[in-house]
Amino acid sequence: MKSFRSKAFFVFTCLSLGASTAPLIAAQVGSIQQAAITAAPPVKSDVVKKDYLRPSAVPFPSDNPFTPEKLKLGKALYFDTRLSNSGSQSCASCHSPSLGWGDGLAKGVGDGMKQLKRRSPTILNAAWGSIFMWDGRAASLEQQALGPIQAEAEMNMSLAKLLERLTSISEYRPLFEAAFPGEGMNATTIAKAIATFERTVVSGWAPFDDWISGNKNAISSSAARGFDLFVGKAGCAECHSGWNFTDDSFHDIGMSDADIGRAEFNKISVKMQHAFKTPGLRDITLRGPYMHNGSLATLEAVVDHYDQGGVARTSRSDLIRPLGLTAQEKADLVAFMKTLTGEAISMQLPVLPR
Repeated sequence: MKSFRSKAFFVFTCLSLGASTAPLIAAQVGSIQQAAITAAPPVKSDVVKKDYLRPSAVPFPSDNPFTPEKLKLGKALYFDTRLSNSGSQSCASCHSPSLGWGDGLAKGVGDGMKQLKRRSPTILNAAWGSIFMWDGRAASLEQQALGPIQAEAEMNMSLAKLLERLTSISEYRPLFEAAFPGEGMNATTIAKAIATFERTVVSGWAPFDDWISGNKNAISSSAARGFDLFVGKAGCAECHSGWNFTDDSFHDIGMSDADIGRAEFNKISVKMQHAFKTPGLRDITLRGPYMHNGSLATLEAVVDHYDQGGVARTSRSDLIRPLGLTAQEKADLVAFMKTLTGEAISMQLPVLPR
C-alpha cells in the first residue's frame, strides 16, 4: 500500500497508522492525548496563553457522533476516485495529506482538468469550523462534503449516479451497514461518513505548542518576537485567533481581484464584498501558495501584503491598514508562523472496496 508523509496529525482509532509522538484520538470520544501543560509560557499574560492552548478533545456533532465504523467508511469514500464522474478524482485530489490537506496549486483543478477560480482550502482542523468554503456557502461539514462531489465544475457527479455506482460495489454495502445500521446507503450517510473522517484530520503537536506550554527553548528568539508582533503591533490575532489561528469569519483583506467572495451569499453588508473566510495557520508552511486566489507564493509575500494594507476600498476590513513593519519585524513574523507546523506522521491509503 502506498504511504504518505504529512505534517498534518492523522488519527484512526481502529486503523492505527503507526507509532507517533503525536496525540491519539480515543475511539469513543475522539479525545486528543497530548502533553500536559506544565508552566505558563513566556508571553504577555495568562489570558493570551489560554487563548492558544490546544483543545483536549475533537468535537463531533450530536447528530453525527464518532464511531470507528464511520471513520473506516469515510476514509474509503474520501480516497475513492469513483466518487467523481470521470473516475479520476477523489476528495484527496484537492485535499491531499501530502500537501497540508490542500493541492499545492494556486487554483484548484476540477472536472476535465479545468482550472477553478479559487485555491483549494485545507480540511485541516475542520472539526472546529462552524461554516465552510472560502465564501461560507456550506453551513456544516456534512454539507461541505457533498458540495464538490455534485458541483459540475469540480467532481461533476450527481447524487443519483453516485448512489448507483456505489451500490454496484458489493464491498461498500457491509461498510455502510456497519457504520449506519438500518439506514442504508444514501446521500445523508455518505456525507456523515466523509465528515467523520475529515474531523479526524487534526494538526500535529508543533514547536509553538511546546513553547506556549512552558518550554522556553522550543522556538527561536526571533519567533518569540514574532508572536508578540502577531498578538500586538501587527494585529494578526484580530482575525487569526485561538489555537487554530482563525476567527472562522469573513474579511476583505484588500486583495486586488474581482472575486466578490462572501457577498454572493450575503448581499446586505458592504463589508462582505471581496470578503473571504479566515484560514487557520496550523501547518501553514505546507500549504502555499497563499490567499483565496493563490496569488502570494511565500509567507514573506503574505506579510508584505498586510504591511502595505492592500487595496483601499469601502469593503476593506477596518482591521486592515498599513503596519509600518521593519525588515526585522517581518522576518520575526515569518519565523513565528513556521513554528506552527506540527509533527510528521505516516499514513497508508485504504484498500478500496470492490
